[in-house]
Amino acid sequence: MTNLIDDITAIVGANGVLTGDDVSARPASWIRPDPCRAMAVVRPQTTEELAAVMRLCHAAKQVVVPVGGATGLVDGALADEDDIVLSLERMTAIEELDETGCTITVQAGVALQTVQERAAESDLLFPVDFGARGSAQIGGAIATNAGGNAVIRYGMMREQILGLEAVLADGTVVSSMNRLLKNNAGYDLKQLFIGTEGTLGIVTRAVLRLRPALRSQNTAFVAIDDYANVPVLLKHLGSTLGGTLSAFEVLWQDFYDTVVVNTDRHAAPVEAGHPWYVLIEARGGEQDEDEARFQRALEVALEQELIVDAAFASGAKQRDAMWAIRDDVEGIAEMLWPIMAFDISLPIAAAADYTAKVSGRLKERWPDSFRGTTFGHLGDNNVHFILTIGSMEPKELRGVMEIVYEELKPFEGSISAEHGIGLEKRPFLSVSRNEAELALMKTLKQTLDPQGVLNPGKVFQ
Repeated sequence: MTNLIDDITAIVGANGVLTGDDVSARPASWIRPDPCRAMAVVRPQTTEELAAVMRLCHAAKQVVVPVGGATGLVDGALADEDDIVLSLERMTAIEELDETGCTITVQAGVALQTVQERAAESDLLFPVDFGARGSAQIGGAIATNAGGNAVIRYGMMREQILGLEAVLADGTVVSSMNRLLKNNAGYDLKQLFIGTEGTLGIVTRAVLRLRPALRSQNTAFVAIDDYANVPVLLKHLGSTLGGTLSAFEVLWQDFYDTVVVNTDRHAAPVEAGHPWYVLIEARGGEQDEDEARFQRALEVALEQELIVDAAFASGAKQRDAMWAIRDDVEGIAEMLWPIMAFDISLPIAAAADYTAKVSGRLKERWPDSFRGTTFGHLGDNNVHFILTIGSMEPKELRGVMEIVYEELKPFEGSISAEHGIGLEKRPFLSVSRNEAELALMKTLKQTLDPQGVLNPGKVFQ
């Protein structure tokens, strides 16, 4: 493949191709700190360069694995030693911000946090947000249809995308950079590339929707003793906060104990010993009015015994401290390593029964080594597990996954709420997708990538 690498270097320049130790110095992913095993990492600076690279790789039937900020959790960008990793880390331009149209046009390699900060400079908001904001790239967030903390109000990444540009497996550039909120002129082609994990095309640029900046922010941390009150509280807040509810993050007791009670990493906002905790945030347009409404809503919840304890954030410092508890995934990983991370979706009312059954089976099978934490954006049906059984043996890991996903079937849940499928969840895709759906997915893949060079083996075989 020396000639192919030489030809690619001629397109992207010497700084655009990494080989040898420069490749192995990179981790395979956030959750896999072992070295990247690719033949080369190719780093184009423009859509045209990327398209030229893909034309060469398509002609040579060379596998290409697109990678973003390497913050994924399902081995969706894992490469083999004969693969080329394609990174858009040098495509980081913010091309335009339209304050009137409330859009921002960016290249795919720009970090999520950079987009958020640029929007804020113009008194606007890009609402997608999650813990890896400083590393995660917009292209990766689009390819995985990322979610995060504000989905309950603003929706997933899909809802923020007005237009995009992508390069197909054969190097064809599909530029559909729509800037309009309403556009029903034919097929919505951007949907082919949102959430498809780089298997149908590589996103290079996007037009993202922005919202007006919010003027108020009210946050509380509450405790609940009866899970039946969780969906009731959610409904109560949704109806009384005038559409300002922006986050409803539920933490199981095992999460709170792991992060707060059993360490000195965080001060406890409320007393320990409760089975569930909820981090609630409402954001609106007028601080005094919104704060009074927020406090009254929680006072009513206390009066009705929907919650048994509550702490209000009196300012930015306390608010950040509350969110630091919820976002301390790295701390959990350090304490439980080696870890497995799960990201499932199911009806809110079923979450307590489901998680109890899964934890019970895991404890029964690995009584001496199983430890786990449970939490999630439950307002949008999403539950996360981070757990360990003290082993990373493939057979043992497969056993854990079988328990987690088998118990999901009766609830008609999804094996992936927001992280994608990758390699990790591929054997279990039929839990959430029927035969007709899988057949259509494979038809799309065969049509757009007949040579099978774009991220092969991810999502389905």
